[in-house]
Amino acid sequence: MTDAPQPRVGLGVIVARAGHVLLGLRDGAHGAGCWALPGGHLEWQESFAQCARRELAEEVGLVLRRAEVAWVTNDPMPDEGRHYVTVFLRVDASGEPQRLEPHRCLEWAFFAPDELPGPLFAPLARLVAERGAAFLVAPVAAAEPFQ
Repeated sequence: MTDAPQPRVGLGVIVARAGHVLLGLRDGAHGAGCWALPGGHLEWQESFAQCARRELAEEVGLVLRRAEVAWVTNDPMPDEGRHYVTVFLRVDASGEPQRLEPHRCLEWAFFAPDELPGPLFAPLARLVAERGAAFLVAPVAAAEPFQ
């Protein structure tokens, strides 16, 4: 057995409304100065939907209603000494975005897919490269309501 570093699991939460996707300008963490989806690390024994629910509540004050796994990216970041597997969830959430972690996010705003700001956080940039920006505003399918 080796003590080699292992990838971490990150979660990106896609909140789309009226053809626009919610992005935050990161601050105080890796990826500072980049635009990213709400999200964070998957915690021990947590489901993807539970993680999305927690991150939405902590970061933007939104309440998760429905969630579905939309895509997964493999995100090695050799310059930062990091490696993530990022699970993207497309969600339906209620409430209005608030900046609840000002030490981690400078602002939240909705953007049209053809007007995404830059730079994008590496996992989000990879998602857009692989699936296209319009993927960010596709509707939530008939996913089961979050329990």
